[in-house]
Amino acid sequence: MEPPPPPVPPAPVRVPPHGRAAPVSPYAPTVTAFRPGTPEDPPGGPGGGRPGPDGSGPAARPPGPVTPGRPAGAPAREPAGPATAAVPPTPVRRGAGARPAPAPAGGRAATRAEARRAVTPAEVPPAPAGGRAATRAEARRAARRRRSGPFTLGGTDGLRRLIPQALVVAFLAGGTTAFVAADKAVRLSVDGVPRTLHTFADDVGELLAEEGLTVGEHDIVAPAPGAELSHGDEVVVRFGRPVTLTVDGRSRRVWTTARTVEETLRQVGVRANGASLSVSRSRSISRGGLDVDVLTERTVTLMADGRARTVRTNAATAREAVEAAGITLGGQDTTSVPPDSFPRDGQTITVLRISDTEEVREEPIPYDTVRTDDPELHRGTEVVARAGRAGVRRVTYAVRTVNGVRQKPRKVSEEVVREPVARQVKSGTKRPPDSVRGADGLNWKALAQCESGGRPDAVDPSGTYGGLYQFDTRTWQSLGGRGRPQDASPEEQTYRAKKLYVQRGASPWPHCGRRLYR
Repeated sequence: MEPPPPPVPPAPVRVPPHGRAAPVSPYAPTVTAFRPGTPEDPPGGPGGGRPGPDGSGPAARPPGPVTPGRPAGAPAREPAGPATAAVPPTPVRRGAGARPAPAPAGGRAATRAEARRAVTPAEVPPAPAGGRAATRAEARRAARRRRSGPFTLGGTDGLRRLIPQALVVAFLAGGTTAFVAADKAVRLSVDGVPRTLHTFADDVGELLAEEGLTVGEHDIVAPAPGAELSHGDEVVVRFGRPVTLTVDGRSRRVWTTARTVEETLRQVGVRANGASLSVSRSRSISRGGLDVDVLTERTVTLMADGRARTVRTNAATAREAVEAAGITLGGQDTTSVPPDSFPRDGQTITVLRISDTEEVREEPIPYDTVRTDDPELHRGTEVVARAGRAGVRRVTYAVRTVNGVRQKPRKVSEEVVREPVARQVKSGTKRPPDSVRGADGLNWKALAQCESGGRPDAVDPSGTYGGLYQFDTRTWQSLGGRGRPQDASPEEQTYRAKKLYVQRGASPWPHCGRRLYR
């Protein structure tokens, strides 16, 4: 009978750094631990190889060479060439003085870590002695170990195929988890229109860029564009709109994020109760903007026909306010303010009743005086050759009456009815005589002072006598004078008086003649 096969040595146990023994992974190849300073002898050498079944020494080598893959104890085949000695396994070393790596603790991670280590083939256990029966028994045990036990060197190819597949599965699982974690569901509201979307953006600015939304200084974004974006957040965008707002005649341009006219008026603080608008209050405002005219309700007092009336109106002009109060303007009637002016709150407007009439008047046209020199007249003497006559013109005036009060007439037109006639006067240029014999030594100044007060143009109340010496016209002309004595020069009057004295003495001056002798 063949001897029974030797028992299979137990799998080595690795001790991790924490001190507890960890079982070797069934997928890890068996590696002989290397201890620095106590190198093992090669198998088969003195003191080397695996320990025997009782652990006291190395196991006995079977007779003859052992070929890998051939069961121990089987009949040896004749080699084709010279016999080759078996090469003993080389202990695994990581470097001089290095310690053996601890076995990874269970699971796929340990399998991948162990597979990455460089491993030399493990020692082949000695073939059991005992012929073909022992060989078949060993083969059956090896098959059972492949199905349920740890892998031996024969399962390395399967392990190598499993490692890439496990890595791909792990990579895909990790990438899918990261992909799902980066995706966010957020709610975006643009000008009041909400929608839910999925995004990978990290902040609000990236989200707006993904959606193609460009915001400016007049737009509102909440939260701010730099705010971090998280799952479930809500982002609100309100675009600004330009609105040209004309309130009670005063225009201004405002920017608003309101979507309707009514919201805009409320946002800018316009009092719209009772106001009149140029567009509907519910009209939406596009991003291009809108023009809105607002007429607020005001209190206006109207004075007409002696009565005062107070009304609430949103009229755009004073004329409209008057009509709203039931007052009719007729003919030339108007208001105290321009009819097209804007009525302010609290203003008093007076209605003016106007009537216009025309007046025609005839007015004189003054005449001119034309003077000509006459060498026959003594210097200082003037004679009227032709009397002047005033002309006549007809003038038309417009007369306005406002609330019964006559205003200053305004000249509308004029026409000349009769032309004026110029007055013609002759002025003497002849030098008067210096003296009259027999009268030069008399006091003529005293006589003139007594008769006329020394005035050359003096005329008595009856109009008969005139000049310094109160000549009558007939006497004056008899002495050579022209015209009236009061129109002659003082020198000529004195000269004519001397001539009269030579002819008649002091008798022409019965009351003042005695003054000639003083």
